[in-house]
Formats: sequence, C-alpha cells, structure tokens
Amino acid sequence: MTVNEAALAKYEEWKNDPSIDETTKEELRGIAGNENEIVDRFYRDLEFGTGGLRGVMGAGTNRLNAYTVGKATQGLADWVLSQGADSPSVVIAHDSRNNSPEFALDAALVLAANGIKAYLFPSLRPTPQLSFSVRALKATAGIVITASHNPPEYNGYKAYNKDGCQLVPHEAEQAIAKIQQVTSFGQVRTISREKAEEGGLLQWLGQAEDEQFIDTVASCSLNAELLKSGLGERVSVVFTPLHGSGNLPVRGVLAKAGFSNVHIVAEQEQPDGYFSTVKSPNPEEREAFTKAIELAKQVDADIIIGTDPDADRMGAVVKNNQGEYVVLSGNQSGAIMVYYTLSQLKEKGKLPANGIVVKTIVTSEMGADIAKSFGVDVVNTLTGFKYIGEKMTQYEATGENTFLFGYEESYGYLTGTYARDKDAVVASLLICEAAAYYKNQGKTLYDVLLELYAQYGTYLEGLQSRTLKGLDGVQKIGAIMEDWRINPPVEIAGIKVNSVLDYSVGLNGLPPENVLKYMLADGSWFCLRPSGTEPKIKVYFAVRGQSQQDASSALEQLTAVVMNRVDQQA
Repeated sequence: MTVNEAALAKYEEWKNDPSIDETTKEELRGIAGNENEIVDRFYRDLEFGTGGLRGVMGAGTNRLNAYTVGKATQGLADWVLSQGADSPSVVIAHDSRNNSPEFALDAALVLAANGIKAYLFPSLRPTPQLSFSVRALKATAGIVITASHNPPEYNGYKAYNKDGCQLVPHEAEQAIAKIQQVTSFGQVRTISREKAEEGGLLQWLGQAEDEQFIDTVASCSLNAELLKSGLGERVSVVFTPLHGSGNLPVRGVLAKAGFSNVHIVAEQEQPDGYFSTVKSPNPEEREAFTKAIELAKQVDADIIIGTDPDADRMGAVVKNNQGEYVVLSGNQSGAIMVYYTLSQLKEKGKLPANGIVVKTIVTSEMGADIAKSFGVDVVNTLTGFKYIGEKMTQYEATGENTFLFGYEESYGYLTGTYARDKDAVVASLLICEAAAYYKNQGKTLYDVLLELYAQYGTYLEGLQSRTLKGLDGVQKIGAIMEDWRINPPVEIAGIKVNSVLDYSVGLNGLPPENVLKYMLADGSWFCLRPSGTEPKIKVYFAVRGQSQQDASSALEQLTAVVMNRVDQQA
C-alpha cells in the first residue's frame, strides 16, 4: 500500500470510527475528494521532536486535536504507570493558544481515568513554571499544551519527566512505544471532571504555586541589594508578553527585584490565541517588537524585552551608538548574560571551581570563549533544551560540576537549578539586571557587547530556514541532508572545509541525530539540521572576524554559497 493509499484508508477509518464526534466527522466530510489535503492530514502520526508533539490544529492523525491529545495522553499514562511510582501524578499547564485550556483538561481527565493524579493550572502559565512545579510537587511527569512561538494555527504537547525535563530520547522512545499501542480511540480512557475532582484525581493549582515560582526566580538575582537601593528604579524597561503567559510572572519578578519603571505594551498584554498584533509571536523576529519599539521611543527605554506565548524564550532590544533600537540575537544576549553572570560571581568570590556552562552545538562559541576566560568549563549538547536539562540532573546527582548557565541560540536561557527548561522569566530578570548594573557604570548593553567583541573577537551568526510542507517536503529535506552527507564540499566560499561532524552516528557521547556540521579552516562553521517541530530545514552559520565589517562580509559570503546549493535542491 502506498503512502497516499494508507492515508486515504485512515481518513475513511476516522469517518467511520464511533469514538469520533460528529463535528469532527463533518470537518472531514468537508475535504472529501481533496486528495492532497487528506494525505497531508493522514500520511503520518504526529511525532515527538525537539519540542514534543506539535502540529496544525484540525481533524486528522497529522493534526493536533482532542483525539491525538487523548491518544498521546493515554500512551503517556501507560508510560507513567510503568515508572513504578507509589502515587503517580502529573502536572499540566497551558499557554494562551486556541484550544489550549480544552486540551489541558482533556489530558487531565485521561490521566485521572488511569488512576493518575493530575495537578492542573486553571489558566495560562509559563512552560518553565511547569518544569518548576513538577520538581516542587515531586510529580512523576508533566505536560504543557503549547506550540511555543509557532503561528496561531499550531498547537502542541510537551511531555516532561520527574526531573522537570522534557523527555529525552530513551524516555520519548518508551512513551512513543506506549502511544503506538493505542491503536483506536476506544482504548483512550477518560472520566468526567466532576468524578475526577470528587475522587481527588484532579487538583487545581493557583496562587500559592505562582508565588513560590516568582520567589524562586527572583532569588536568582546577582545584585538584589544594589537594585533595591534605587538602581532598579533608574532603568526604563518596555515589556511585551506578545499575548502570552509571560505577562504576570515577568512583571511580578521584575517588581520583586526593584524594577518599578516597567512599561507594558498595552495592545499585546492580554492573552490572544490569534496573536492578532503580530505576524508571528516570535521574539527572534524584529517585527514582533514593532509596537514595543514605538513605546520605547516614547518613554526613552533602556531596554525592551519580549517573551513568546509559553514564556520560555526571551528576546531583548537595546540602543546602539546611534541611539537606534536594535534586536540582539540569541547568541548576543547569551554572551552578555554569560559574561555578566560569571563576572559578578567572580567579583563576589562565589565562582565555583567546578562551575560549568552548557550550550548547544549550533550556539555561538563566543559565550564558550567568555566562560573559558573565567576558568569555567563548557559542554555542548544537541539542539533542544532537554539535553541541557539532562546535563543539569546529571551534575546534581554526581556533584562533578556546578551548573551556572545554560543557553541556546534560539533565545532560550536558564540560570539556577529550580527548573530543567529554558525560562524567559529569569532571562528577563537577568538581562534587565545587567542593563541596570552597566547603566550604573555609564554603559549600555550595546557598549558591553562591543567591549566583548574587542576582547574576544567579533562573532556573528546567522540562521536560514526553508519550509517544505507535506510528504513531498519531508522527502526533499531527507534528500538534501543525504546529498550533503554523501557529497560534502571540499571548500566553501574559497575556504577549506577542515572536517565534517555527522551527528547521526552519535558523536562525543551524544545521542544520534540527523545533523551535519562543517568546520572551516578560518574557524567559521555552518550546520544543516531538519527541524524537529516544523516542516523546515534549518541552516546555521557562524563566523569570527577582526571587525564587524569583516565578520559581516564573511557571513554574507558563507551564507550565499551554502544557501545557493540548498535552494537548488529544495
């Protein structure tokens, strides 16, 4: 049976399945005869990637809906029960996306029907708070309903282990195996909300848990006394939660730290699953900061911060030497925070001898060079913060290293060990604190960045992605990766390729992953990686120059040559 035939057969099964409601069947009948649409909806089951289960909402196996959420949760429940906990429990949170509250309750009721206690937040909460709460409540697992910074038509399902870390490969494989054993929706157990509450299997979380999270994040401040002595009041901050879950916790933590001059982008303050004021609620993109920059100009802000819908990613905007607001890249913000954190710990005599910074293989080496200059070791992981979280748990168990900071180029940062996922709340605190500390010295964060370039070299990075949707897109992405693997370039833009790192074979003790990284003779590199959560192939670039002009020119040349070959294949 071909892929198309299998998809059409699955489509007919859904239309005839007595477990599926009439509204969903009506949606499916509406695409009768549209083979391309049917195949796209049914050619595969949604799979766990770097961010768990994620897809466009709608009817079908390749869509996120009550049935795919129910099936995933039944499989996760079976996995939780296999862990052997005496009183198994799962914490569930969700963001501001459409259908997120309904999917979160659906999941809770499936867990309850399986005898697993569900702790559920009644309204939107940040993903890092879920990670924190799993640890604080000593739960067996966690679930977040979110699609992070994806467009509004998407939603997703992230699963966490007892450490508050997203499932790592061997755990995900176990959970997926359980999910695959759920072959019909009739196997998905569920009970009513009333029965779950009466039986003590559904417990609502609230203010006490919120306060505990905010207090814990605020305790990560490196200059709390200085901020509260009046320095925090002198810094003008503009904040946009981009219609997501960062609004209350970020404001709460900043207020607790002493930042009283915080201006909220009113049009983007309230939850909105359509994210109606932006093309995409992604703080990696300058367009998302359009309204924030307008407000910043009015109030002469020192720094702008923005968080994505589930508040695990934070983007920052600062003034350059011409007084213009420029969006810092994830690598630039990360380098500033690494330097600020390590310099402050050293200044206070609190820098541990076994301190460590953890980053991903596609993150700039600038932060690593900064860390090494402080005598701090650096470890690389695969892309996905779960791998950083896994390292943190390992260090906690062995005591071999003290975790100081973890980050990835895609705007994810963490300091402190209270969570095992990236946290835009603590990142907002840390970068605003750095802005205040350096303002006290007469510097902007842009000044600090230029000083770091002068000391460590001008590092510039870029990211290009190509969206290739559907079955055809999957096949094209596979073919591109295979071509680069079989026919690696000898030189790129006139620079010799020194080595090729093929992570599919499991390099440096890392799990195998379909990633290719090309190391060039001048110290630059580029990396090809299929996205784990979107129909994209991503290409990362990194150069190091003597000046910004030198680095910009090198980055432009490298990007042009590589993407020319990728585009010919796409």
